[in-house]
Amino acid sequence: MVSSFILKLLAKKTHKSSVLNQKRAIENQDKTLKNIIKKGRKSLYVRRVTRNSIVGYSDFVKNIPISGYENYKDLIVRISNGEKNVLTSESPMYFAITSGTTSGTKYIPLTKTMWDFQSQAIKELLLLYAFQTNNYNFSNAGMMFIQGTPEVKYYNKIPFGKLSGISARHIPFYLKKNRFPSMKTNSITPWENKIENIVQETWNQDMQILGGIPPWVITYLEALLNYTNKKTAKDVFKNLKLYIHGGTSFEVYKKLFFKLCGNIDTLEVYPASEGFFGYQNLLDSSGLLLLTSHGVFYEFISLVDFKNGLMNRVPLEGVQLNVDYVMIVTTVAGLWAYNVGDTVSFISLSPYKIKFSGRASQYCSAFGEHVIEKEVQEALTMALIKFGGRVSEFSVCPKICNNPGNSHHEWFIEFNKVPNNLPAFSSYLNQMMINQNIYYKDLIISGVISNLKIQLVKNGGFNGYMKSIGKFGGQNKCPHLSNGRKIAEFLLKNYV
Repeated sequence: MVSSFILKLLAKKTHKSSVLNQKRAIENQDKTLKNIIKKGRKSLYVRRVTRNSIVGYSDFVKNIPISGYENYKDLIVRISNGEKNVLTSESPMYFAITSGTTSGTKYIPLTKTMWDFQSQAIKELLLLYAFQTNNYNFSNAGMMFIQGTPEVKYYNKIPFGKLSGISARHIPFYLKKNRFPSMKTNSITPWENKIENIVQETWNQDMQILGGIPPWVITYLEALLNYTNKKTAKDVFKNLKLYIHGGTSFEVYKKLFFKLCGNIDTLEVYPASEGFFGYQNLLDSSGLLLLTSHGVFYEFISLVDFKNGLMNRVPLEGVQLNVDYVMIVTTVAGLWAYNVGDTVSFISLSPYKIKFSGRASQYCSAFGEHVIEKEVQEALTMALIKFGGRVSEFSVCPKICNNPGNSHHEWFIEFNKVPNNLPAFSSYLNQMMINQNIYYKDLIISGVISNLKIQLVKNGGFNGYMKSIGKFGGQNKCPHLSNGRKIAEFLLKNYV
């Protein structure tokens, strides 16, 4: 095991390096882009899109177009068959798979260099936490991460799996003894059986750190408390200190999480198959520190421009506060000006800190309202603060009626605890949407649509939906916002 003394030295060094990198963010980005260009300028992809030489950013933005997964599909096949120098000079050790709405399964190259950056980011997070809390004993602490299966399959010659499952295969030797669940348990299917086995494997351990996306960690906590007959996870794990979360906004799950868990520290992270983009570096300050020296070069397009078909890219030094941006990344693993599909906004420019605001592909605009995930998350959070209640999961979609004035947004909410005054809660929720979105406001005032309506979803409804589409468990997330009625129709038929 790594001694507390060594961890203390590493934590101090990491803190010093973090402070320095925050000051050198633009310089780091320049170096990152030059390194990526150096490694990839002779790749098949670059030669396909331009014959011009690329020296700096001005050349880059003129010659490298914005790309999506469709631009890589044939090249991924060539990489899978062992062809070299297709996207960059380094071949991938894995494909990290994600699901796309139009492209099906996406196979994102994960090179050793990129994996090292991914691993470095989580080490930095834990060491910065140790530095702030003056607690250097976590190498002996029990750590439990709810994640995808570590089993990999092969796409021709290249192994592939979910990023979280790949992570489970590369646990540092000094953490393996106290890392849960075990490889055997983590490989169990279906999800319900896996959760039961994780509970049995962990309930009597000295668990101090939990990690995973909120809905699935909540599923684990509910199963744990049911098994142990305790009130909170803190009653089960006396030394539980930290919950690391990401993948979706934590705000709407916060009340239920703390009810099940008890009061512990929380830190947000922003890992993705394409790169590790940011983490919450300070316990007492929200926002994700954008990682500018971890193998990713960032560009941003304002969401307003993006929706209007204007691909005006700005580098990091050109961003503004409180603007929703579509994030474009170029990586050491061979993605070039790639649209990740996420939207972020900057809450600080010194240092550069971002807030995840949703998926560019998840929106509701059946009536021209252009509602995005950030708006529904914030509206629901404000309503819960004012009226109480605890939410397990939710999703919003349009309801189009024969009489246009009766059309509305339909909010499907699975409450763990229903607010005392549901009509007032609904009215306030509607007002919060009006306050945030001028198009929604105009539609309400003009009578084109009526106020939103809440549908109470029975316990297990959203889990039932995810099972019905074969995406229950792991790192899969139910969309909080959609422009269609698929989720609504399932819930209305089975759980409302």
